[in-house]
Amino acid sequence: MDTHSVRLSILPSRGMMDEEFRVLVQNAPPGAQLTLHALHHSEDGHGWEAFAHYTADANGTVNVLEDVSVGGTYSGVEPMGLLWSLRPVPGSKPGLRFRKMDVQTPMVVLVSVYQDHLMEGFVDQVLLAQVQVERWYMAPGVRRIPITEDSLTATLFLPTGPGPFPGVLDLWGGGGQLVEYRSALLALHGFASLALDYLTPKITLEMGKVVDKPYFETAFRVLQQHPQVLSSSIAIIGLSFGSAIALRMAVYSSVIQLRCVICISGSHVQPIEESMAGINDYFQKNRAKTRFTEEGHLIWRDLLLPIPSDGSLKVDVGRLQCPLLLIVGEDDQNWPARESADDMKEMMERAGNAHLLTILSYPNAGHLIEPPYSPHTRLSNFRSTSDNQMYKALWGGETAAHSHAQEDSWRKMIRFLREHLYGDKNTKSHL
Repeated sequence: MDTHSVRLSILPSRGMMDEEFRVLVQNAPPGAQLTLHALHHSEDGHGWEAFAHYTADANGTVNVLEDVSVGGTYSGVEPMGLLWSLRPVPGSKPGLRFRKMDVQTPMVVLVSVYQDHLMEGFVDQVLLAQVQVERWYMAPGVRRIPITEDSLTATLFLPTGPGPFPGVLDLWGGGGQLVEYRSALLALHGFASLALDYLTPKITLEMGKVVDKPYFETAFRVLQQHPQVLSSSIAIIGLSFGSAIALRMAVYSSVIQLRCVICISGSHVQPIEESMAGINDYFQKNRAKTRFTEEGHLIWRDLLLPIPSDGSLKVDVGRLQCPLLLIVGEDDQNWPARESADDMKEMMERAGNAHLLTILSYPNAGHLIEPPYSPHTRLSNFRSTSDNQMYKALWGGETAAHSHAQEDSWRKMIRFLREHLYGDKNTKSHL
């Protein structure tokens, strides 16, 4: 094969993380067996790779948008498989999870073309063509504003333009930290999004104080009172434990007045009369329900099962007065999201507010439903903020199905926010 003739193009080579790109190989010998390989070095120094096997057509072309991968880390027609099937390179530390912590720099991926259908040893092969791709979470013109007032640990992302913009309070799960990449992407779509650290904020790390309801109400007020935020058009998004907090605030806070709520892989089960510390204690009391696989991976989902009938142990979603979107992975091994969604539906039907509820349920999707094209993590190391112990947590999900769920749910989540925060009737449809 003439190694100088093969051309690789990726458009756009510099784009947003939730933007699809087109990968095209040209000038290969007709019928040539080729491997497309993606390599990323994460901020923590670990290597991630994905690869796929293609056969050039009669014109010497491979169009990943249309052509079938016959093997590798994904198969079939998968335009974005080189991103969502990224996995740690052989020999990596076990239990890695991909997370972009610095949204002000891009995710850089080297995409290469090699001769033959390869499974390993890429560094030792003859390179036919290579392109560097940048994927950004933070769009040009989006403003990133650290928030430390009123003891908050948060970051506000403002879209381009004068505003005012609808607001989103963005809560992640039980691992703590200030996670910004979802909020950065939401700003691209016209939402002023406040990413909030509520489990490991500065006030907790320095003073040992576990935050509670006033902390979330303060965050809401900071967002609501910003001059570029529409004060009466605010939503809350929660993932995992963040969903429990989102529901709790939506129903029981007189300060947090919301236009809609989105819960991803969450549950309404929690002792309502307890503080945040009391919720953690409740979970700890149920630790005997947790299970381990033969490989020693922790399954947490039974912690909240069976769903209690005692109304004091779950948020009364029958009192909810704004639209609620539940995003469920049916193979979630961390939280009983499916059972919780079913119970919330029954509660809302009895209360007469089921018209406010939309459920998106995805077969073979796991717990960590993230923005589109994020690499799927079925299991990873996880340090619990409740006991500071490190576990190998099983999150669940089959890679292709989970990745398709991320794409579909993100698109419908953005549509849901536009409908209820902007009042855009053109987006209204059955999700």
